[in-house]
Amino acid sequence: MSASPVSSTPILRTVLVWSGSVTAALAVVGAVVGYLVAGTDGLWSALAGVVIAALFLGITAASILIANRWFGDALYVPIFFGIVLGGWLLKFVVFLVALFVLRDQPWIETSVFFVALVVSVLASLAIDVIVLLRMRVPVVDVELPSDPDAGDRTDDSGAAS
Repeated sequence: MSASPVSSTPILRTVLVWSGSVTAALAVVGAVVGYLVAGTDGLWSALAGVVIAALFLGITAASILIANRWFGDALYVPIFFGIVLGGWLLKFVVFLVALFVLRDQPWIETSVFFVALVVSVLASLAIDVIVLLRMRVPVVDVELPSDPDAGDRTDDSGAAS
């Protein structure tokens, strides 16, 4: 594994930090609103919707961050796509398990759950857009020399011959 940074790493880390903060805020707001709308069942439904959305949206960013650790390795591309595909398969399995576990639960208020899930996904998409618009990403992952004329010098005076 190489220590070379990939230009997407700071973006994904920022997305994960912001998403964590917004998820915590949505969990609190969703729990309060869910409780006011549908009592204790609404509270748990809102929390379940927010947590499921956060889990699904965090798996993709986390899998890319993990895969970026192999940047510079000869097998980087297959490792990267293997890890990201594994994350997608994990999300599919978690989705099926959540679907089968939650579908017949008496405490799920479907409208509260749905609204919490949709609001969480929209908040995550907004975070992605805001972070991508604010981040400055280099076009090429290279390190430039500090003095562009250093390669032309032939003596210590700094004048090119």
